[in-house]
Amino acid sequence: MRKSLTWIACCAMLSVIVGGPEAQARPDYLNKGFKNAYPALKTEVEAAKCGVCHPEEKKSVRNSYGKAVGTALGEKNVKDEAKIKEALTKAEAEKSDVAGKTFGELIKDGKLPNAK
Repeated sequence: MRKSLTWIACCAMLSVIVGGPEAQARPDYLNKGFKNAYPALKTEVEAAKCGVCHPEEKKSVRNSYGKAVGTALGEKNVKDEAKIKEALTKAEAEKSDVAGKTFGELIKDGKLPNAK
């Protein structure tokens, strides 16, 4: 009985490790894309990190800016720096969570696009 419980526990742990959720982090979007496109916001970006596109409490969800960039990219896991920059530029035209402001206007004002 003890051996079978040990095997069950080992198999369960192995299945979690092997079949666990795939990481969805896209550091190129932040590091190659956003930081290069908006060097004036470098300090703010380094402080916010993933919070530029994701709410702090749940990284598997995108905020409104993250959704706008994702829509502009049109596909997952884009690595081409030019396509990332193009998507960031397209997202600038979208309405932000700040009334009457686009993401681009917030960026021009020296604020991160996730500002509320």
